[in-house]
Amino acid sequence: MSTCPAPCNRSWSISDDSLRRYVHFASESCIQELLSASDCKSVGNEDDGWKLLAFDNGVEISKRRSGSFDTFRSRWLLTSVSPEQFITVANAIDAAKQWDADLVEAKYIKDLEDNLSIIRLRFGESSKPLFRNREFIVYERRETMDDGTLVVAVASLPKEIAAGLHPKQNNAIRGLLLQSGWVVEKLDDDSCMVTYVVQLDPAGWLPKFFVNRLNTKLVMIIKNLQKQAQACSIHVDT
Repeated sequence: MSTCPAPCNRSWSISDDSLRRYVHFASESCIQELLSASDCKSVGNEDDGWKLLAFDNGVEISKRRSGSFDTFRSRWLLTSVSPEQFITVANAIDAAKQWDADLVEAKYIKDLEDNLSIIRLRFGESSKPLFRNREFIVYERRETMDDGTLVVAVASLPKEIAAGLHPKQNNAIRGLLLQSGWVVEKLDDDSCMVTYVVQLDPAGWLPKFFVNRLNTKLVMIIKNLQKQAQACSIHVDT
């Protein structure tokens, strides 16, 4: 008579210093991907792999084949919104609130540096199907380039590291934000060009086309975040 071994959920205990070094290393490639996606020469140029899907109310939406799940990009010229105003609301927590109003929990687990944090996002049973009972453990890194361009890179930590930082709940499905983030370029008259990129694997059994349809919708959160940035601007001015 044979018995089946119990499932092995590996977790790694990691020091803050090692975690900081890992996130710096991992986020460098994410930052470079974001900057490449925001290159104005690539907009409307399908030779680099991006395919224009739509141009809706000033928002350009494109996608690029990237492994099992496509990567999606949106770009929008935001008038009368400075990069600083937009970046105040363009973080992982505010973006997640736009994904799903039923976000149960969003909190900072660790602040490794002033511009480097670990965040937990948890969605409940009443959330949209692709987020129902799911959680994401992500890093968020913010950098200002030499030319003043602001970059916010957000992606999931490896499952073993995430489990060591925050054990997964029994009924939760831990999804993967493969890559995402913002590039905010300063223009004249306190305006900016914003590029948002996202590639998401919600995990669990879900049809690929369904996931890619969701990724298309996620890049449109830029519109809601613009409203928040404008509201912040009005509040500051008054």
